[in-house]
Amino acid sequence: MLRDWSKTLAGVAFAAALAVAPALVPGVARAQDHGTAPEIPDANFSFSGPLGTFDRAELQRGAQIYLQVCANCHSMHLLSYRNLRDIGLSAQQVEAIAASVQVPGAPNDEGVVADRPGRPTDRFRSPFPNEAAARTANGGALPPDLSVLVKAREEGADYVHALLTGYRDPPAGVHVPEGMHYNEFYPGHMIAMPKPLNDGQLSFPGQDNPSLDQLSRDVTAFLTWAAEPNLEARHSMGVRIVIFLLVLWGLAFMLKRKLWADLH
Repeated sequence: MLRDWSKTLAGVAFAAALAVAPALVPGVARAQDHGTAPEIPDANFSFSGPLGTFDRAELQRGAQIYLQVCANCHSMHLLSYRNLRDIGLSAQQVEAIAASVQVPGAPNDEGVVADRPGRPTDRFRSPFPNEAAARTANGGALPPDLSVLVKAREEGADYVHALLTGYRDPPAGVHVPEGMHYNEFYPGHMIAMPKPLNDGQLSFPGQDNPSLDQLSRDVTAFLTWAAEPNLEARHSMGVRIVIFLLVLWGLAFMLKRKLWADLH
């Protein structure tokens, strides 16, 4: 029985070591993925850190940016329109957003599938019917699904924000191949995605000319929420556990002192 437990614990320890290795040795993960990457600046988001929370207004602006800009190329197949209620949108707003797109309906008696207006229960509509169509429309590159993109990157939200704000004119002597674009923070600096956001590209109530930095922060916050909708609950639970452990430690310490005092 002990041998079985020791094998199980060894396996868990080995899996944990593999999981944390990229965080402990960032260069290794990058070398396996894209080669040496530039240093990613800390964007200092409101949801960063163990006590971080989402700004609902920021999430709503980010959702608008995704729906009006990013959704033209990128899918979010793990998200349903009804999930937008969790960022503070009303039922009527969600229904209007869903109804603004056409999604495949159920086949009729002849097996023909006709499009219908979206419903809150529908998944976010994919901009392309399949991978081949997506590659054809984007010069052979496949736009990644954004459902959990933030969690897929070692630097998470900081990387996404840096990427969106990192488009630059190439330095002197640097050749950018046709169909590629120079990005300061993309590994190798050559990225197929054109610059998606610009200053004042969208407007929000009370904000007619938001900067590129704000637009990038807003949509990055939304993508982070989409990837980790339970982030705030997890942070809250972590705080409660720490408080519980501190109280437990205090009780154990006082009990130990009392027991040793009686012995002496």
